[in-house]
Amino acid sequence: MTMVDLMSGVVLVSIVAVVCAWKVFNWLWWKPKRLERYFREQGIKGPSFKLIHGNLRENSVATEEARAKPMKGLSHAIAPRVFPFLHQTVQKYGKLSIFWVGGIPRINVMEPDLVRDVLSNKFGHFTKTRPNPFTKLFATGLGSYNGEKWAKHRRIINPAFHIEKLKMMLPAFYTSCDLLMSRWEKLAVEGSVELDVVPEFQRLTKDVISRTAFGSNFEEGKRIFELQSEQLELVVPGLQLAYIPGSRFLPTKRNKRMKEIHDEIGTLLRGMIEKREKALKLGEVDNEDLLSVLIDSNLKEIHEHKNPKNVGLSIDEIIEECKLFYFAGQETTSTLLLWTIVLLSMHQEWQERAREEVLHAFGRSKPDFDGLSRLKIITMILYEVLRLYPPFGLLTRLTYKEMKIGGITLPSGVLVGLPILLINHDREVWGEDVEEFNPERFSGGISKATKYQVSFFTFGWGPRICIGQNFALIEAKIALAMILQHFSFELSPSYVHAPHVRVSLHPQYGAQTIFRKL
Repeated sequence: MTMVDLMSGVVLVSIVAVVCAWKVFNWLWWKPKRLERYFREQGIKGPSFKLIHGNLRENSVATEEARAKPMKGLSHAIAPRVFPFLHQTVQKYGKLSIFWVGGIPRINVMEPDLVRDVLSNKFGHFTKTRPNPFTKLFATGLGSYNGEKWAKHRRIINPAFHIEKLKMMLPAFYTSCDLLMSRWEKLAVEGSVELDVVPEFQRLTKDVISRTAFGSNFEEGKRIFELQSEQLELVVPGLQLAYIPGSRFLPTKRNKRMKEIHDEIGTLLRGMIEKREKALKLGEVDNEDLLSVLIDSNLKEIHEHKNPKNVGLSIDEIIEECKLFYFAGQETTSTLLLWTIVLLSMHQEWQERAREEVLHAFGRSKPDFDGLSRLKIITMILYEVLRLYPPFGLLTRLTYKEMKIGGITLPSGVLVGLPILLINHDREVWGEDVEEFNPERFSGGISKATKYQVSFFTFGWGPRICIGQNFALIEAKIALAMILQHFSFELSPSYVHAPHVRVSLHPQYGAQTIFRKL
């Protein structure tokens, strides 16, 4: 090698090193600081960007400080405890503010009209955010897709949640709830029993999903869901701070266990799906559980297209949809039920009104579908619980190219945060009684609860509204109706009011409740 060649090599390596160093510097610091100035010039302010983690570490510290002590009394003003840093940011910088998720800016939007524009897909620029790589080991599915892929999945999955299919699943709902009531009655040997309803409702919703998703194979489904629960506990810590590229591939004990669970769940579900596909083709099973409906819909989608390439869902995609359904359905409904019991324990007058409605509709008989649909007071109560204690308090979207909204310009790759919890507790939107439990505000339905078209969107809104909304509400109604038929309830003296986010909104110290047989 000549000296010239050597010098050329050194120069080339130096250029590559400089380019790489610049890209790292730009990613870690220069681009975020440039965007920070850009947004401030448009009047969008917030806490300053911090290297690597943005505001995530400050958010984590504020959350830990809030969790260190419970709330005073049984107040519903929970936003400062649940989202302390976000609440402080909005209080200081306004309803249009910035929060840094690592080096990515998230613009918090709280004005209902702007929320409507984001969720309506009016401009076609808002997409689902790219998931943290750790979540790929947990579940992807419909909720994380965009464009044509989302449309295809939604079209194939829709039949599983059609109202007529949900009617067919009512016996499974009833069986699970009846088993729970029988268990509670056996525990109440002296007429009453104290229970923490958090694990009780988690057990119930897992049983419901197992039966409705897998039919006669619900015990096998339970094993899958147990693994999913363990996986969730392992994944959550990885979502607290900015993701470091490649960190999920490190040979840590946690990473190894997550990969093991991911593979075991995939193997179990793959076996069930292949057996069900074969049985459906031979006409050996009915078409009443979610897995059968999904597979049947998928087979029809493939059959209707002459060229099956890229048509229908692969087994891997069906596996992800099953995993997502477990997480979304179990978390949403169990959280809704536990807070409903807590709030009806706090507000006994509404518990009595709800019980009167249920007994008038069904007496002591099994709740039927038509009767459930006519439970106006129960529906109002569930909506108000979802307003005050939404299972998931923040919805995010992403811009895929530059766009304008509400007089501001958002570049490509900017997160838009819709803080459901803060909007649900906004006095300007809901009135002076915003922190009070007042189901009457929903007496005219969701559309008439406020003057804004979009102010209540716990299940989302627009084209991407939650596909499982009716499933969750029907399950919650039948469970609540049967509890009211069998028991009266009140909070235990040991109950400590301390809502916090553990994936979904949970009571930090449990929800100890005293149930008395009627």
